[in-house]
Amino acid sequence: MKNTIKYYFPTVLLFAFICINLSSCLKDECTEERNFLEYRSLFVKAEEFRIDPSFESSKVLKNTGKIYFYQDYIFINERNEGIHIIDNSNPLQPDNIGFINIPGNVDIAIKGTTLYADNYADLLTIDISNFQQPTLLCRDEDVFSSYWIDPQRGYYVGVEATGRTMTLDCSDPNFGDNTFNRNGFILFNEDANISTGAPTALNNNGSTGVGGSFARFTIRNNFLYVINQQELIPYDVSGSNCPDRGEITYVSWGIETLFPYKQYLFIGANNGMYIYDATVPSQPQYVSEFRHANSCDPVFVQDDIAYVTLRNGTNCQNFINELNILDVSDIRSPELIKSYDMEHPHGLSVSGNKLYLCEGAYGLKVFETDDLKNIDDHKIDHIKNIHAYDAISLSLEHLLVIGKDGLYQYDTSNPSNLSEMSFISVEK
Repeated sequence: MKNTIKYYFPTVLLFAFICINLSSCLKDECTEERNFLEYRSLFVKAEEFRIDPSFESSKVLKNTGKIYFYQDYIFINERNEGIHIIDNSNPLQPDNIGFINIPGNVDIAIKGTTLYADNYADLLTIDISNFQQPTLLCRDEDVFSSYWIDPQRGYYVGVEATGRTMTLDCSDPNFGDNTFNRNGFILFNEDANISTGAPTALNNNGSTGVGGSFARFTIRNNFLYVINQQELIPYDVSGSNCPDRGEITYVSWGIETLFPYKQYLFIGANNGMYIYDATVPSQPQYVSEFRHANSCDPVFVQDDIAYVTLRNGTNCQNFINELNILDVSDIRSPELIKSYDMEHPHGLSVSGNKLYLCEGAYGLKVFETDDLKNIDDHKIDHIKNIHAYDAISLSLEHLLVIGKDGLYQYDTSNPSNLSEMSFISVEK
C-alpha cells in the first residue's frame, strides 16, 4: 500500500502541473478578443510620380503636413500631394493663391527663387520665380531610402485603410501583436497610431526661409542638408541648376528632424539628439549626442539651450510624453537641465523668453523660459480648442501654428493671452 501511494502521488502532481501549463487541458479559458483594422499596401511606379511639377488654382486644405515661411508666403504641405501657397502679406487676411502638384511631397526648403522638394524617393530642384509656371531644373533619383521597391508593383509608399476590421480571440497566434500580415493585407491593432489679385513671384535675393521643428530639410549658407531614415546628405546649391551631392554621413537609424544652429546641425532621432559640426559644409562631422528612450523627437535650439519633445506615436514604440531641456553651451557634452511630463508634445518654437509647445489634440501651451528648472510653474497660456502639430515664431508678436484643423496665426504681443489673427481651415 505504501508503494502504491509512493508512485501514484507524484503522478497526480505531474499531471496537474502539465494541465496548468498547457492550454489544451483547460476548457473555455480563451475569452478575450482584440479588434484589428485592415489596410492594403500602396505602391506607385516610377513613371507615375516622376513627372514635372505643375501649378493649379487654389484648392482646399485636406491633409495638412509641414509648414515653411518665406518672404511673406506660407507654404503648407498637403501630404503626398504637393504644396499650398498662401500670400501672407496681410496676416489678418491670408490669401490661398495656388497649389504646386508634387506627388509624394512632404518636405521643402527655399533659397532665392529655387524650391527643393522631395518627390517620394527623389529630390527635385524647381524654379519658382513665377509660381504659376514652376519649372523642374533637376531631379536626383532615389535619395530617400525609406521607399523600398517591388519589381512588379513599384515603390512602396504606405498603407490605405480598407474600412474592414478583423476580430481575433486569444487562441489566434497573432492575438498579442500590434501589427501582422494576413492574405496580402496589413492588420493594425485598432488602438495603434498609424502613419500613414496677389503677388505671384518671389524676389531673387538669395535668402532662405524657415521651416518648423519637424523639418527634414534645412539650408545653411550655400548648402542644403536633407535626411532620410539614417543618413545626412549635403548638397552644394551655390552653382548650377543641379545641386552637387556631397559625402553621405551615416547618423543613426530612425532620424526624423533637422535643425540648424550656429555652425551646427541638430538631428532628432528615435533614440536621441545628435549634433554635427558643419564648419566644413560638404562634410559635417559628428560632435556629440544625447540619448533618451525611444520616442519621436523634434528639436529646437536657442541661446545654447535645446528643447526636445518626446512622444509616443506611430514609429516611436514607446509611451513617453515629455519635454527635455538641455544645456548645449558645451557642444561636446550636452547636459540635461530638466525633464517635464507633457500630454502629447509635438513641434515647438521659441521666441525671446517664450516657449510655444504644440500638444497635438491637447492644444497649444505657452511657457516662460526665464527659469528653466521650473517652467511648469510658468505656463502662461493654454489654448485647448485646437489641434496643434507644429509652430513657427516669426517674431515676438507673430506665431504660425499648423494642425489637423488647419493654419492658425496668433498675435503674441501679449503671450499670456494669445489673440487669433486668422485661420484657414481644412475641409471636413
